[in-house]
Amino acid sequence: MSSALDTSVAAHATYEPVIGLEVHVQLLTATKIFCSCSTRFGAAPNTNVCPVCLGMPGALPVLNRKAVEFATLAAMALNCRVNEASIFARKNYFYPDLPKGYQISQYDKPLAEHGFIEVPSATGKNKKKIGITRVHLEEDAGKSLHEGFPDSEQKTAIDLNRTGVPLIEIVSEPDIASPDEAYEYLTRLKEIILYTGVSDCNMEEGSLRADANVSVRPRGQHKLGTKTEIKNVNSFRFIRDALVYEIARQIDLLESGGTVSQETRLYNSHEGKTYAMRSKEQAHDYRYFPEPDLLPLVVDEKWKAEIARMMPELPEARRARMVQNYGITEYDAQVLTVSKSLADQFEAAATVASNPKRVANLVQSELMGRVKARGTEIEQSPISMKGVAASADLVESGAISGKMLKDLYDLCFERGKDFPEVYEEEGRPQQSSDTSALEKIIDQVVAANPRQVEQYRAGKKTILGFFVGQVMRAAKGQANPQSVNELLAKKLG
Repeated sequence: MSSALDTSVAAHATYEPVIGLEVHVQLLTATKIFCSCSTRFGAAPNTNVCPVCLGMPGALPVLNRKAVEFATLAAMALNCRVNEASIFARKNYFYPDLPKGYQISQYDKPLAEHGFIEVPSATGKNKKKIGITRVHLEEDAGKSLHEGFPDSEQKTAIDLNRTGVPLIEIVSEPDIASPDEAYEYLTRLKEIILYTGVSDCNMEEGSLRADANVSVRPRGQHKLGTKTEIKNVNSFRFIRDALVYEIARQIDLLESGGTVSQETRLYNSHEGKTYAMRSKEQAHDYRYFPEPDLLPLVVDEKWKAEIARMMPELPEARRARMVQNYGITEYDAQVLTVSKSLADQFEAAATVASNPKRVANLVQSELMGRVKARGTEIEQSPISMKGVAASADLVESGAISGKMLKDLYDLCFERGKDFPEVYEEEGRPQQSSDTSALEKIIDQVVAANPRQVEQYRAGKKTILGFFVGQVMRAAKGQANPQSVNELLAKKLG
């Protein structure tokens, strides 16, 4: 196979990928969707189970009202039309971790349909709408464990704790045109779901899982190519990488005269390749039929209105308001709204800071680099947003210089403490505006650099920055830069 890079170039020239995503999101309810068993992660295997989720004869499901409310809220946040009536169905298939032999899901009459998410376009100038076909409720299956047990090479262990955990499946239209666009879609989707509070979207614990359907076709052709499904990918970055590889693989097949088989494939992140798992099932293979033990789900207008009142301000609207209210850039707003918690902290700090824009700038210029160097997220920074606001006010008032702020931030990260605490520990340092002390330092610097003095007086005014740097260094960063500039200009004539 030619390299993925070479083939991706060919894809842009002669082929176009068509991508759709199916995302399963675990709802943040305390109990399962059809019984009162706990949804707590990490319990001992097969302890969060009962006759209902184990599919024992005669056990009947009872729908969890909170799961319906969370699913409806998520659907509204994704701009979907919530159907007044939806039907639960049995999806029939046989697998060791599905004790009933079927999964209760929704099929032809889902909870919600016809939504969309906006993502940045390829040009970056406009936004592109990615359609959402449907959002429906369903129960999770159990988990097959293939490692870490005696005789695991010959045997598979089954943990049924996840069986019956409430999920929503969010199915996109095949509107996604590249692996990067898929990454953006997933990022925005996760962001929206987190803001609603209906899920923690923890991929490591299985709270968010995404499968990708991908095909390629000659550019300009309307007929879709044969698709493959990539399953069990545990990060957005790996989904993007898997799509890059799979697109290249399909193009190579077609270019060599072969055909693409409709199948399910797994991605090996260590090798950067996808491998065939099984032939892809069609909907009729599951023999869907209405669930006889559950009545139609009715979400009437009154209930919809109650759920709509639970809707928080969503990320895009919040960014627009923050740009308007605080005079920050769209990029600043994007960084500061990466999570609802961070956005809440920033707004709490910005309302008390003398200059909210400076707070945003310090997050960008001083906080982010230190956080990335540690390999952590901004939420794990020892300096809180209130700490950033306190430091911003000190710089704004001229109490400390930029150099002093950098040194104090370094100490915060070394000690794992917030800015106000470190500032107190260091004796509340202040930059000096004592002109007599500064004049002595300036005299020493000027006397030590006669050649630069001659250059300045000969008209090379840009060399003033050299003198400012020398004075600030001699003053250990505690001199007021404005005073230094004024005194130097006067001294040098």
